[in-house]
Amino acid sequence: RCKMAAAEGGGGSVNPFLSDSEEDESEEPRPGGGGALELHTELLECGRELPRLRDYFSNPGNFERQSGTPPAAPGPAFSTAMGGPCKEPLPRGGGQEDRAGSISTLDSLDFARYSDDGNRETDERVAVLEFELRKAKETIQALRANLTQAAENEVPLQERKNYKSSPEIQEPIKPLEKRALNFLVNEFLLKNSYKLTSITFSDENDDQDFELWDDVGLNIPKPPDLLQLYRDFGNHQVTAKNVVDVAVGVEEDELEVTTPVLGNIPVFNTTQSIEQCLVVQKLEDQISALNSEKWSLMEQIRRLESEIDFFKRDFAVPVVYDVQTSLDQVPLTVLEDNAQYLDIKSSENDDKLGKTEELILSTSTEEESRTPKDDALNSLPSKEKMPSCSPSSKAAVHFDKPNRKLSPAFHQALLSFCRMSADSRLGSEVSRIADSEKSVMLMLGRCLPHIVPNVLLAKREELIPLILCTACLHPESKERDQLLHILFNLIKRPDDEQRQMILTGCVAFARHVGPTRVEAELLPQCWEQINHKYPERRLLVAESCGALAPYLPKEIRSSLVLSMLQQMLMEDKADLVREAVIKSLGIIMGYIDDPDKYQQGFELLLSALGDPSERVVSATHQVFLPAYAAWTTELGNLQSHLIPTLLNKIEKLLREGEHGLDEHKLHLYLSALQSLIPSLFSLVLQNAPFTSKAKLQGDVPQIEVTRFPRPASPLQDVATIVGSREQLAVLLQLYDYQLEHEGTTGWETLLWVVNQLLPQLIEIVGKINVASTACVHEFSRFFWRLCRTFGKIFTNTKVKPQFQEILRLSEENIDSTAGNGVLTKATVPIYATGVLTCYIQEEDRKLLVGFLEDVMTMLSLSHAPLDSLKASFVELGANPAYHELLLTVLWYGVVHTSALVRCTAARMFELTLRGMSEALVDKRVAPALVTLSSDPEFSVRIATIPAFGTIMETVTQRELLERVKMQLASFLEDPQYQDQHSLQTEIIKTFGRVGPNAEPRFRDEFVIPHLLKLALVNNQQSVDSKRLDIATHLFEAYSALSCCFISEDLMVNHFLPGLRCLRIDMEHLSPEHEVILSSMIKECEQKVENKTVQEPPGSMSIAASLVSEDTKTKFLNKMGQLTTSGAMLANVFQRKK
Repeated sequence: RCKMAAAEGGGGSVNPFLSDSEEDESEEPRPGGGGALELHTELLECGRELPRLRDYFSNPGNFERQSGTPPAAPGPAFSTAMGGPCKEPLPRGGGQEDRAGSISTLDSLDFARYSDDGNRETDERVAVLEFELRKAKETIQALRANLTQAAENEVPLQERKNYKSSPEIQEPIKPLEKRALNFLVNEFLLKNSYKLTSITFSDENDDQDFELWDDVGLNIPKPPDLLQLYRDFGNHQVTAKNVVDVAVGVEEDELEVTTPVLGNIPVFNTTQSIEQCLVVQKLEDQISALNSEKWSLMEQIRRLESEIDFFKRDFAVPVVYDVQTSLDQVPLTVLEDNAQYLDIKSSENDDKLGKTEELILSTSTEEESRTPKDDALNSLPSKEKMPSCSPSSKAAVHFDKPNRKLSPAFHQALLSFCRMSADSRLGSEVSRIADSEKSVMLMLGRCLPHIVPNVLLAKREELIPLILCTACLHPESKERDQLLHILFNLIKRPDDEQRQMILTGCVAFARHVGPTRVEAELLPQCWEQINHKYPERRLLVAESCGALAPYLPKEIRSSLVLSMLQQMLMEDKADLVREAVIKSLGIIMGYIDDPDKYQQGFELLLSALGDPSERVVSATHQVFLPAYAAWTTELGNLQSHLIPTLLNKIEKLLREGEHGLDEHKLHLYLSALQSLIPSLFSLVLQNAPFTSKAKLQGDVPQIEVTRFPRPASPLQDVATIVGSREQLAVLLQLYDYQLEHEGTTGWETLLWVVNQLLPQLIEIVGKINVASTACVHEFSRFFWRLCRTFGKIFTNTKVKPQFQEILRLSEENIDSTAGNGVLTKATVPIYATGVLTCYIQEEDRKLLVGFLEDVMTMLSLSHAPLDSLKASFVELGANPAYHELLLTVLWYGVVHTSALVRCTAARMFELTLRGMSEALVDKRVAPALVTLSSDPEFSVRIATIPAFGTIMETVTQRELLERVKMQLASFLEDPQYQDQHSLQTEIIKTFGRVGPNAEPRFRDEFVIPHLLKLALVNNQQSVDSKRLDIATHLFEAYSALSCCFISEDLMVNHFLPGLRCLRIDMEHLSPEHEVILSSMIKECEQKVENKTVQEPPGSMSIAASLVSEDTKTKFLNKMGQLTTSGAMLANVFQRKK
């Protein structure tokens, strides 16, 4: 069906795919090989594979060339399979030089010479290369399988020797031979119609592919079939091989011609080649037999040596080594230079013995003339060089001298033929057997550097015990340093588990060798990798410093290690590394005992607290700060330096922050103080008058679970600091008794807290800006933890009196400016939320309610700012547990006789509504607001409007919303409120605040239409100041509502008319506002037109109109010129939630 050509470049063979006539007619060779390969590929892809093409292209022997020999014609099996006789190789034209063909590929195919169509040359070349790649992969896979199986089934040398020396014992079949015979047997069964038998045979050998000869082995030429082998067997004379004694050699002329083993010897076409192959096979058999004999004798020598050692165990006989004693150790083997076998013949072959001795003598002479280097390469590392026992051995080893008279030179020359691998590093190691701990360590020290690089990265931690053991026991410091270097560089990027394993090993090493060697050997490895490019390696260094701290000399702990960690904390950019540094610094602080390093530790603490990473700051509070506080306590500096210094830094911040407080730094110092509270309380307990009485006797009282705040880490647990939970329970019992009955006389540490710490803290609290919610919250949490840690008795007897003295809540101070000044400061919310909320018993709640009622009353009656009261309500309102309590306080204000107090209560409702449950709003808040909305005083009614607006913003209950809507409508439509300027202003502000977040229906049906009415009324206002005030608030409300979705109908009928009315006011009163309004109106009108023409209704909000560049530029420029409040600017860009 196609014309096929042989791979001429590969082996120079004829083209078996072309008939005689076709080849004669072609003017030049056709690219038959490429066409045949292309056809074979196409048929293979279609599932219609031709056996002839498959057999040809799957046999690498068709594409091989034997180096130095002319190309041979293909074998008869191939030519017969192709259906035509073999032809002579085609001549090469144009004097073209012969190409070097690849060994097992089609790379040698030269398709260009046969091409009658130049356009197909590239395609055919690509097809060939693809085929080569596919076959190469298959070949590699088969080779791996064959090598593995061959290695598993290798016949031991001793057994092989037995097979060679005893012909009656048949050698087991080799895996390669078995596979080749299986293939030939299956082929024979198929050709002779034994198909069922063939199928059964294939099933029994399911690990072999009988469709592919290459599956048998790599580059193994396929032999003829079984029938041809049988017919050819009669052409060879097979004679029995004479059995030769092991002490007798075999001359070359005594070799018999035997049948070669299939699979090991390639098939040649000439008798001469077959004879040469048989000679080679015979020689290889001889080599194998002699090697087996050699190893057998060496094993016998070792056994005899052990017996001698056993019999002479009780004698200390000096060992004598010379050349003669070594003669018996190694048998004779092959001469390397001429591959002739040398041996001593029996006495009946004296003439041959003489020839052999002459040859050996000439060889020894030649050996003596070699250079010392050559002599070393060929000499055997015998036992005169390497004694097998140490001087401390119980018995020396003695070797029998042979009763021979050979010269030492002869012996030396004879031994030079022992081919042992002593000239390589590994051979040298193998030839020496370690006989003591020291020699084992020396050997491991030499071998481990070569083993480690060849172990998989994922499994290198398995080497850690070996490396550490060797590094511990090795006698040479240089080798120990190399091994520890290997340990720290064992894994390129060690993960958490691998680092833990290395650290465990380092600690074990340190415990074994002591502080001096840890300093001299381990620390330099850490120092070298302090700036490694991989963060995992730097992490290992940081963790090592902490893990090794207990095992280092104290001078090194406080100098070198501390400096290393300080450098890494300041310079390392990886958060994980700095976190590990902080933890190691904490461990160092637990072992350091040099007071001169205290200030350095304090500077490190401040640096760690100011780190930008939350991980590092958290680790500082959990590990570093408690450890440093423990050391500070031992030095007596906790109350004298550490806490006062932090307080002074806070005071300095407050002094410098009159125009802008750095809240981040305040949080930094205050959080540090908060973390020091457990250490401070432990100091108070351990230095109390009753400390000597604290003994664990009898039943130990239990500590309440809620007695202390939850610690951030075990190091901040008071029980851990004191020693145990039982010890703490005893101390707490004595502490409460002392405070309640015996007082604080002589209790210096507690008196410092009462007389110095608390007054300074209260003074600092008075300087805080009450409007700073974050600062109020921070100090509130600090006082809460302080009071909970020191206990209820301390809080009631020491803390509350000092606050009450400062606040001076009494009716006689209502009109006193000096007495009320402190009520407007942050002292009020911090006392209410930090001190009065520590305990939640009924009497504590009553005290808190009474305090808030008094503050509300006094601030209202004195017309003072309500910021401190608002801060208290915001802080307490964040916790739903206090909502009922706050409503109780507000109801007190609702029913108060003073309109000022009722007005304050109305305004406070707005702050409590956020986060409150709708049920509570419906039952408690709404009735109170309705009551206030009908108050005789207009100011009280107006004060309820923001609260009503907040309900519309936060509540979803329909009935409640309708009630609020009706109340607001009454404010707008009742004639008695028509001239109430303050009421109108409050409603417009409320609409602008809650409109974007309120229910859309409420916004569309109520807010926007009423804004239009208010704008129309304002056009008629005669008083310019009131008109401008209303117009300004309307502008803010419209700016906020413009960010909401507004329907086209609402836009045309209410929103745009309202803007136009507002523009009329601004033309006369505020021209800068008028420009912005004109731009807004223009954009809204354009959007309405675009919606009508191009887009469906509701597809875009008015807020999108402000995105265009021109409008945005003009809008921002004008907004920058305005002097209106910041609330308006915020509302302009507020989106609906």
